[in-house]
Amino acid sequence: MELEIIQELVNPQQWQLQSTTLALVFLPVVALLLLYRSKANNNSRLRLPPGPWSLPLIGNLHQIGALPHRSLRALSQRHGPVMLLRLGTVPAVVLSSPAAARDALKTNDADCCSRPPSAGPRLLSYGYKDIAFSPYSDYVRDMRRVFVFELLSMRRVQAAQSTREAQVEKLVDMLTGLGPKPVAIQEHIFAAVDGIVGAFAWGETYAAEQFKGEFIDVINESLALLSSFSAEDFFPGAGGRFVDRLTGLVSRRERIFAKIDGFFEHVIDQYLKDPTRGKADGGSRSNLVQELVDLWKEHGDAKNITKDHVKAILMDTFVGGNNTSSVTMHWAMSELIRHPAALEKLQDEIRAVVGSDKERVQHDDMPKLKYLRMVVKETLRLHPPATLLVPHQTIRQITVGGYDIPADMKVIVNAWAIGRDPDVWENPEEFFPERFEGSDIDFNGAHFELLPFGAGRRICPGLAMGVANVEFILANLLYCFNWELPDGVRREDVSMEEAGSLTFHKKIVTP
Repeated sequence: MELEIIQELVNPQQWQLQSTTLALVFLPVVALLLLYRSKANNNSRLRLPPGPWSLPLIGNLHQIGALPHRSLRALSQRHGPVMLLRLGTVPAVVLSSPAAARDALKTNDADCCSRPPSAGPRLLSYGYKDIAFSPYSDYVRDMRRVFVFELLSMRRVQAAQSTREAQVEKLVDMLTGLGPKPVAIQEHIFAAVDGIVGAFAWGETYAAEQFKGEFIDVINESLALLSSFSAEDFFPGAGGRFVDRLTGLVSRRERIFAKIDGFFEHVIDQYLKDPTRGKADGGSRSNLVQELVDLWKEHGDAKNITKDHVKAILMDTFVGGNNTSSVTMHWAMSELIRHPAALEKLQDEIRAVVGSDKERVQHDDMPKLKYLRMVVKETLRLHPPATLLVPHQTIRQITVGGYDIPADMKVIVNAWAIGRDPDVWENPEEFFPERFEGSDIDFNGAHFELLPFGAGRRICPGLAMGVANVEFILANLLYCFNWELPDGVRREDVSMEEAGSLTFHKKIVTP
């Protein structure tokens, strides 16, 4: 028996079969171990940033609360302004100081300007065919040039004055008609901004579009969707996709996308049927849709631009343009109502500049409103519309704050924490617009103490138009009305937490 067993074991054919089976089972495991060891050895030679201990599987996700920018700042206060985390199975570096942001977004801008993959933006951007979420490429560079130099330049912003004035007139008339009763000002501000962005995108016919009312709700749903938890973002692959499908996130995402896509299809088809629809008198181009449709039809084959590219850029325009301006104005009103001295000072400035013989603030008045500019800067410092900038991804290995950041690493810039850095700002938690008096600090991406719109190659291309909308609407709201809280509500009762700050009402009193 023993001899038979030995003979069986040394039988060449049987041994070959067993060896093959063992190889098939263990070779992939060995390969994975060698790959992991190789990466570990490579990383061990790097000076990686410090960070908190992570748990198996979930990494540091258990340390991120409902307001991630606050959780990340608390962690950075213990581990430093350049901090390494593991969010599920995805490693990420979080930057929380102006110096760290400058290293990434200026010194290493060319190597830190791509975007990491993300499930929600991938669908809503038609497979990364937009500007905001697409990995960096010649296409992104070319389309930014269209935005910045042709559509969102100061020349274009100034050309949009009539549209802005018409929407502000409509807003003032609406609020005046409501009398002194409390109003949810956020809704009215959003409607005014939406009218401006809509007219910019496809002309004065936007207000008459049959889907407009529903479209605003869908845009709000899209914003909520982009900021919601997606398992696939932290556990890439089949596992994360399965969880998102199980929770209903995938079906919700597809439902919202179908509505938005239907709206864009309707609008673009109208321009294709009537090529003169977007032309102003004299045949000049007058809106974004016409500009993009022309680009697609004239240069689509050469530049590989399709109808989906047009729709993806329209998505950026509405989601980014509407939300950024309306949220900033509501934060400004919230801070001013809590700081009556600043509110009085700003209203005195506006009314002194404009005088008492005008119905509303005009564009010619805007350059003279210095304190208004300070208030907007202070609002953006304390309440950047994107508390965490859209994540970057490194293309090559870079050095930030003396630490090595490997290629293909997600980089998160905490703009909210930078705006409240006590090493940069005196009394950083206080609303004090006068801190900008005599200062050249601005939000144009050149000063890393103030980064509400990012910097470098991925700075928000709609910066000029967004700020112009904020300042002009805010100036008119404060010129035309006196603002008070409803009876029984104290200033200290106004919540300035992100979760509940945009729900309180104010009383308007016509002067």
